[in-house]
Amino acid sequence: MAADDPVVLSLEDVHKQYESTDREPVPVLRGISLTVRRGESVAVIGPSGSGKSTLLNILGSLDSPTRGSIRLDGQELADLPEQELASVRNKKIGFIFQSHHLLPQCSVLENVLVPTLAENGKAPAEAVERAKQLLERVGLGHRLTHRPAQLSGGECQRVAVVRALINQPSLILADEPTGALDHSTAGALADLLVELNRDDQVTLIVVTHSAELAAKMGVIRQLIDGQFVADNI
Repeated sequence: MAADDPVVLSLEDVHKQYESTDREPVPVLRGISLTVRRGESVAVIGPSGSGKSTLLNILGSLDSPTRGSIRLDGQELADLPEQELASVRNKKIGFIFQSHHLLPQCSVLENVLVPTLAENGKAPAEAVERAKQLLERVGLGHRLTHRPAQLSGGECQRVAVVRALINQPSLILADEPTGALDHSTAGALADLLVELNRDDQVTLIVVTHSAELAAKMGVIRQLIDGQFVADNI
């Protein structure tokens, strides 16, 4: 893909079903098509069981579709062996989960640098400097040596956001990133995601039950029974 190609992610007619030994296959996604351009922010909403988590796992190459095409930066993910997929996940996709999944024994700075260790087990000097700058930007420059147990829930989620950004990925995927936070802290985190999306042109896809968070995204897609049914609702 050319560097100036505006399309970061493209899904065409993606289906997912799970096989069962004692009954018919269970369809979860039914013909999903989606185009996400560089710097866009997209909220995926829908009731429990609608296929949101499955879709996010497929977008992040944690799961594969039964059929259909998924391209990230112009590269067809279905064609890649697992080792290359793992590299794509590490370098091109940043993940933010409802539970921050920070390593309790590691400091804030060490947690942020974990995705940079895949190559040789040591964080490059430029990654360390970028981590410090990002942590300063999100108000945690004074917390570099603290461990997760010494932080609030909102602070832990901010660390998780910085960790997702550290490798300068093409795409950030956030799964209910404000779901475990109180209203005020959730609003602050939502504002941070919007700021990063706007100022740094970070491409963002958020799966959420929060109407407030969804409303801050540029595009809203509603998923019901494995299909998109409405835009910008």
